[in-house]
Amino acid sequence: MSKALVIVESPAKAKTISKYLGSGFEVESSIGHIRDLPGNAAEVPEAYKKESWSRLGVNVDKEFEPLYIIPQSKKAQVAKLRKALKSVDELYLATDEDREGEAIAWHLQEVLNPKVPVKRMVFDEITKTAITQALHKTRDIDRRLVSAQESRRILDRLFGYEVSPVLWRKVKPRLSAGRVQSVSTRLIVNRERARMRFVRSSYWDIEAKLIAQKSELPARLVELGGSRVAIGKDFDESTGKLKDAGAVRLLDETSATALAERLGQGAFEVGAVTEKPFTNKPYAPFITSSLQQESARKLRFGAQRTMRLAQNLYENGYISYMRTDSTHLSDQAVNAARTQIGELYGADYLPSAPRTYKRKSKNAQEAHEAIRPTGDAFRTPQSLKSELDSDTWKLYELIWKRTVASQMNDAKGVRTNVRIFADGGDDGQAVFTTSGKVIQFPGFLRAYVEGSDDPDAKLEDQETILPPLAVGDQLGVKEVQAAGHTTNPPARFTEASLVRELEERGIGRPSTYASIIQTIQDRGYVWKKGTALVPTFTAFAVVNLLETHLPDLVDYSFTARMEDGLDAIANGDKQAGPWLHDFYFGDPKAEKNGDHVANIGLKELIGSGWEEIDARSICSIKLGTNADGGEVFARVGRYGPYVQVGDEDQRASVPEDIPPDELTLERAEELLAQAALGDRVLGQHPETNQPIYIKTGRFGPYVQLGDPERTPKGNIKKGSKPKMASLWPTMSIETVTLEEATMLLSYPREVGAHPESGEVILAQDGKFGPYMKMGTDTRSLENHEQLAGITLAEALEIFKQPKKGGRGARGSAVIAELGKHPDSDAEVKVKNGRFGPYVTDGVVNATIPKGRDPASVTLEQGLELIAAREQKMRDQGKDPRAKKAAPAKRKKATAKKATKKKTTAKKKSTVKKKTAKKTPSKKGAASTV
Repeated sequence: MSKALVIVESPAKAKTISKYLGSGFEVESSIGHIRDLPGNAAEVPEAYKKESWSRLGVNVDKEFEPLYIIPQSKKAQVAKLRKALKSVDELYLATDEDREGEAIAWHLQEVLNPKVPVKRMVFDEITKTAITQALHKTRDIDRRLVSAQESRRILDRLFGYEVSPVLWRKVKPRLSAGRVQSVSTRLIVNRERARMRFVRSSYWDIEAKLIAQKSELPARLVELGGSRVAIGKDFDESTGKLKDAGAVRLLDETSATALAERLGQGAFEVGAVTEKPFTNKPYAPFITSSLQQESARKLRFGAQRTMRLAQNLYENGYISYMRTDSTHLSDQAVNAARTQIGELYGADYLPSAPRTYKRKSKNAQEAHEAIRPTGDAFRTPQSLKSELDSDTWKLYELIWKRTVASQMNDAKGVRTNVRIFADGGDDGQAVFTTSGKVIQFPGFLRAYVEGSDDPDAKLEDQETILPPLAVGDQLGVKEVQAAGHTTNPPARFTEASLVRELEERGIGRPSTYASIIQTIQDRGYVWKKGTALVPTFTAFAVVNLLETHLPDLVDYSFTARMEDGLDAIANGDKQAGPWLHDFYFGDPKAEKNGDHVANIGLKELIGSGWEEIDARSICSIKLGTNADGGEVFARVGRYGPYVQVGDEDQRASVPEDIPPDELTLERAEELLAQAALGDRVLGQHPETNQPIYIKTGRFGPYVQLGDPERTPKGNIKKGSKPKMASLWPTMSIETVTLEEATMLLSYPREVGAHPESGEVILAQDGKFGPYMKMGTDTRSLENHEQLAGITLAEALEIFKQPKKGGRGARGSAVIAELGKHPDSDAEVKVKNGRFGPYVTDGVVNATIPKGRDPASVTLEQGLELIAAREQKMRDQGKDPRAKKAAPAKRKKATAKKATKKKTTAKKKSTVKKKTAKKTPSKKGAASTV
C-alpha cells in the first residue's frame, strides 16, 4: 500500500488535517520557515565569511543570490522530515496559499530534495470536503510567488542592514531600520508632532431641552443672527485661532450665558421639518485588515492577538484562511449564509439574489476567499460556546455575524432634520437643530452593527425617535444652558486606525500589518498608552535623521511603489534580479519616473555623506526658551531621554511614561528643578557614616547610600554599585528627610522566619510595588504603609492565601500554551515571571521582548526565542540544557539537607555528570544555495 507525506506549517494545522486523511497519509509540520538568511555573523558558513557581501547574507554581485542557512532551532525538525520522507511514495506540500506559504513549500522541496513525486496542495479552509478536493486538484509550486516573497526578504535585508548602522553611529547603538517599520514609525511620530504643535481653543454654544407632545426634545444652537455658530472644526490646530473669523460667530462664556438666560424666557417654534429616506447596504465580509480593525474596535484585541486567534480558528477548521485581500465568497459559503439567514431571520431578510463584493485595491495579492465560517452549513456561535475559549469564541462570533450580514437585505429607514427658531434679542434670530432616525426595516442590522474607533461614540445605526412635529408647532422649554467646549488635539493612532492608514496609503500588505505594529513596539520606537500608540523620543530622533538626510527612504509614495514592484514580480510582469539591482545600485532612467532612490541606488545613498550628520542636532527637540533666555531641549542619550538647557551641564532625565506631547517647556523646567535638588547630601547614615544622596533618574527620584568605587579611568568597579531606593508616592524630592531616606535604605526588611520551614520572610519594594518574599514564593502588598508596618503574624496569614494576580502570580501564571517542542516533545508555554513575561520549554527560559503582547506569541516565535537564548548561552560558554537540569536536582536535594548532607553533595555531582553526557553535540554545515 502506497503512503504519502503531507507537510504543513504548524502542528495544530497538521493535527486537524490528519483527522480527514486515511492511514495512507502521514502529516507533519515544518513549524514555519525551515531556512532563512543568516541572523548574525556567527551563522554565516565559514566558506563565505571572507566575502564582502557576507554580512548582508545576499550576494549583491551575483544577481542578488541569497545565502540560506538552516537555523539551529530548525535542524532537528528538518532531520525528522527527512526521515519521514524515506518511507513514503509521494510528498504533498500543503502550506498556505500566499506568497509566504509558497516560499515555505519551495524551501522544503529544496532542502529535502525528495526523490518521490512532489505535489503542491492548496485549500482555503480545513474541512474534510476541502482537504479531499485539494488532494485531487494539486499543482506545481508557483515560482513567481516564491520570487516575490524572496525579493521582499532580500529587499528588507538590504534596507535594514545598510540603514541601521547609520542609526547606531548617530543616534544610539542596537537600533534598527526597516523599509515598512520606519515609515510606520514616521506616521506615528508625525501625529505626535501635530499634537505638540496643537494650540487649545475654547468656544461656547447653547443646549436646550424642549418639550413636544409631552416628550423631551434635545436641540443645539447652530446659527445666530444669520451666522453659523463656531464649533471645534473652525479652529486652526496649530494657532488656536479661527480659520475664517468672518464666516462664523464665536461665543464666549459671558455672551453665551446671557443669551441662554434670554432664550430660556422666550418662545421656540418649529421652522422646518425635513424627512429623507435612507438605505444602508451591508458591509463586505472580512479581509485581513478589516478584521484587525473591527476586532480592535469591538473586542479591544490588538492586531497580533487577533491574528493569533484567527490562525487558531483556521487551523482547527472553524474559519477559512485568515490572510486575504479578497471579499469574494464561494458559492458554498453564499449558500450556507443564505440558508442560515432564512432559518434564523426569515424570508424578509433574504435578498432575491446573492450579494457579490468586488474590491479594487492596489494591495490585492493572490486570490483567496474572504474570512468566513467553514463548511456548507455554518456553525452558529451559540453551538460552539462550549468548544472554544472566551476570546476565540468572540472572534468567531464577529466573523460569523459579518459573513451572514453580508448576504442580508439592506436596512431602510427615515432620517428627520428639524430646524427650530427662537428670538435672540439684539443678537438676532437663534436657530437650533435636532435630528432623528427611524429604522423601518433593520435588514442586516439584525445581525451586525459595525463598531467605532471610539468605544464611547454613539453608533450611527441606533435609532433616535422624535415625536410628531410640524412647521409652526410651539415648543415648551424645560431648560436652556450655555455649554463650554475646548478643542482636542489630533487623536493618536490606535492599532485599528494605523492599519487603515497603512492600507489606504498602500504601505506594506495586510498580512504584514500585525507584525509591523509589533516590531515597532519591540524595537522601542512605540509604546502603548491604553490603546493609543505613543512614539518614544528615540523614534523622534530616528525619524528626524531619516527625514533630514535620507528622506526618500521614508517617503510614503516610495514605500508604496516598492510594494507595487513586488506585486509586479508576483504577477510575472517584472524580474526580481533587475528590480533589486535598480533598487540597490541605481538606475539612471528611474529619475524620469520620479523615483530618486532607484536613480541613485541604496548603496550610494547610504555610502556618502552620513559622516556629516550632526548627531546632537538629530537627537534634539526644542521645547522653548526659559525666562533667562536659555533654549530648553529634549534629547536622546545613551541612557534614555533627558532635558537640557542649551549645552550647559544642567540636565534631567525624562521619566519613561511621559509622552512627547506632554513634555512641555513648563514640565521640562519642573524636571530640571527637581534634578537641581538632586545630587545633594541629606546627611550621614547613622550606622555606616556614609553620605546619603537624593537623586533623580529615569524612574523618578531616589536615595543613594555612599559612592561607587571607580577605576583609574573613572568607570564604576564591578560589584561596587551603591545601594539605592526609590521614594515612596507620599514623599517628594523637595521635602524628603534624612530619617525617611535611612528608612528607605533599610529595605529589604526581615519580618521574621516561618515557624515550620524556617525560611526568612522579607518585606521589600520593587519595580511593580511593595511585596514579600519567602524563598521563591512571593506575595504582593497593598501599599507602602502595609510594607512599613506588616508583622510576622500578618505575613504568615497572607502566605496562607492562594496566589492572586500581580506579583504573587507571576511565578507560575501561564498566559498561553503554544504546543510541543519538536525536539523534546515538551510543552512550550508563555508565563509571567518576576521580571516580566517569558517563554519556556521547561528547561530554557527566554524573555519576551518589551512591547510584544505575550498572549500573541506563536509556537514558531516561541521556539525562535528559546533557540536564540540557547545560542546566546552557548556563545558565553554555557550549556543551557545542562544548566537548567542541575538546579532541579539540587532543589530536590536541598529539602533533605538537614539529615543527608553528604548524600546531597553526591547527588549533585552525579546529576551534573549525567546531564553532560546526555547533551547532544549538534553538527551539520549550513545549507546554502
